[in-house]
Amino acid sequence: FGFLARPLLYSLQWIYANVVSNYGWAIVLLTIVLKIVLLPLSISAFKSMRKMQKLNPRMQAIREKWRGKLRDKQGRFNPEAQRQMNEEIMGLYRQEGANPAGGCLPILVQLPIFFAFYTLLSTTVELWHAPWMGWIQDLSSKDPFFVLPILMGVAMFGQFKLNPAPPDPMQAKIFALMPIIMTVMMAWFPAGLVLYWLTNTLLSIAQQWNINRVVEAEAKKRH
Repeated sequence: FGFLARPLLYSLQWIYANVVSNYGWAIVLLTIVLKIVLLPLSISAFKSMRKMQKLNPRMQAIREKWRGKLRDKQGRFNPEAQRQMNEEIMGLYRQEGANPAGGCLPILVQLPIFFAFYTLLSTTVELWHAPWMGWIQDLSSKDPFFVLPILMGVAMFGQFKLNPAPPDPMQAKIFALMPIIMTVMMAWFPAGLVLYWLTNTLLSIAQQWNINRVVEAEAKKRH
């Protein structure tokens, strides 16, 4: 991810030299800029998730219709019934112009940026032992008191509660577990990387709250 890490480094260096002489706050400001750049994608993903949420009752009705046909009397799986059920669900997606993967796009885009930040924090000399504030005296090593990872986990849980519920129950369970998984995993990552993800999550919460408010206001006008 060096091709992404280099422009991120140049941006951090520019912010450090021209805006704020602290690499921690430079990471926060760069995260805000990245969030603004990715805003159209986030809005598109939100619309896709809302559309899938509205389709959920019809999807569940299709699954219920085929539930008894997915296995024969001996309990053997019926691949033909599974194929027909999937085709009917995909037909519903096409009819309504819905994309079941649309809500995952922001995450897929953010993952390369995440790994680029990890590369940057692990290899850039300027960030070794670079302090942020208080107990964070080295952005290239883990938070010694695990405060940032815990705050990040709480923020991710808040973001999960604000987002439209996924139509698939299994997907909903995975999303609900993600804050715990990410907190444990990120506890050992560089503090600068956790700071980036925490800032990104807080910005996502503010963005989601604002979008929800606009959608609710538009719904009240229609009624």
